[in-house]
Amino acid sequence: MKKLIVITGASSGFGMELAKEFAKDGYPMLLLARRVEKMEALNLPNTICKKVDVTDKEAFESAVREAEAKYGKTDLIINNAGVMLLGDIAVQDSKEWKTMLDVNVMGVMNGMQIVMNDMKERKSGTIINLSSIAGLKPFPNHAAYCASKYGVAGLTEVVRGELSSYNVRTLYICPGAVSTELLGHTTNKDIIDGYNEWKESIGAVNITANDVAKTIKYAYELPQAVSLRQIVITDTMQDA
Repeated sequence: MKKLIVITGASSGFGMELAKEFAKDGYPMLLLARRVEKMEALNLPNTICKKVDVTDKEAFESAVREAEAKYGKTDLIINNAGVMLLGDIAVQDSKEWKTMLDVNVMGVMNGMQIVMNDMKERKSGTIINLSSIAGLKPFPNHAAYCASKYGVAGLTEVVRGELSSYNVRTLYICPGAVSTELLGHTTNKDIIDGYNEWKESIGAVNITANDVAKTIKYAYELPQAVSLRQIVITDTMQDA
């Protein structure tokens, strides 16, 4: 049987598409998100669905250990759960900053720590973290979001260096503008409208969440000795 895959934020967007793609090839999976009913509605075989907030490390780890008891040790974790609350840092509610940093950075660190020691012992395994093109370059009204995604990029590079001698792959994905539910987290309607206008103006309208999912699956299914350390994936017409 194929090895266990853990996907966070699996109730929509990249996470849901990843679950569908891996299910096609018979991978056993643990799907984690706060909206468990959306994951269960996929009705995927060899899959455990759990309502888990990735900032709750105890619940996160408990779900992983339950899945491992059934399917064996985690071979891949995709730390995909994330929140995008765009806003002008001069006036944005600081609670929104904390939410993004907790989910987008602490949630990723929780996921890595939960699986990395077993991977080191086995000298095999893969950790894939979702950053963003906003983790590589600045965008207006993205200050706190950029901070969180630059954080994901930096911590992934550090952990990659720490785990590479154990033959454990650690990489991060930087998607550009892709239509998902992520923008809906933002509470300022003017910023949402402006973002959609910007997306249209740069031509980022054809790439899909499934395209990103297939790219991530490709990176994982390469031989363990091959690590695509960083992947930037955007619509071909996106020029920013």
